[in-house]
Amino acid sequence: MAIYAWMGVVVVKVLSLFDGLSCGQIALNRIGIKPDVYYAAEVDKYAIKVTQANYPDTVQLGDVTKWREWDIDWASIDLLIGGSPCQGFSFAGKQLAFDDPRSKLFFVYVDILNHIKSVNPDIKFMLENVKMKKEYLAVISDKLGVEPVFINSSDYSPCERPRYYWFNWDYGGKFYKDKSSFLSYIVDYVEMSEGWVEWWNKNSEFQEAKKYSKIAKGGSKGITMTARQYASWNGNFIHANGRYFKPGKRSLALIVGAPGDYFDCVSQRQAEILSGNGWTVNVVSHIFKSGLL
Repeated sequence: MAIYAWMGVVVVKVLSLFDGLSCGQIALNRIGIKPDVYYAAEVDKYAIKVTQANYPDTVQLGDVTKWREWDIDWASIDLLIGGSPCQGFSFAGKQLAFDDPRSKLFFVYVDILNHIKSVNPDIKFMLENVKMKKEYLAVISDKLGVEPVFINSSDYSPCERPRYYWFNWDYGGKFYKDKSSFLSYIVDYVEMSEGWVEWWNKNSEFQEAKKYSKIAKGGSKGITMTARQYASWNGNFIHANGRYFKPGKRSLALIVGAPGDYFDCVSQRQAEILSGNGWTVNVVSHIFKSGLL
């Protein structure tokens, strides 16, 4: 791998597929890795807006299905990362698996990985995805040639996010859990509109959130954060005098592991959607640290 050090900072060329709000870039920076070039394949305009506001040097490549048109030096890529769309695999969805057009994008990731391997056999890669049936896991593992590691974000952040991670380096057999206080992540709240409260009161996921919320009961963690919920609740809400309050943009940024001002350029709702779709930076930085330093 062509990682090198410049003035004490590790430098690497990265290609991030389905880059989202660029949590991979945050995680790399956190452990002292400065991407010499960071290519991002993303189509969501709000995700791109957030990334470019925080990392203006990011090279946006656009639609991942058009990767054969990209003008990049494939042999120079040191690290390929991505979290291919998971809706077809998720137990929260219809579980169409590879019949879901979004989940088929996994095979685009595989095609790109194999292309890079043909010119750079030392490429390191990481793929993230949701909890899914064993038969789906087997297909992904077979295509990537590695077995996944299962990690729940609740060990590293104030929310549940059970995920599988495939990567091609030895991480030493275990990860050490970060037991630091999570309450400090919740720094601002936004009151929910009457329309949202009415909708959520009819929603089974919200009922579960009310039942199991730990933040609301004085604890230190919330429940699952999902894009489907717009990350509005994930257990980190306050109910007082018949009014409901959810984490504001600064709290959402801190929950996923980004700087507090990371979502300043977008609306509250967009911050909720993006954080629900994003990675947990604390987890990904642990993974990167185990194999890239």
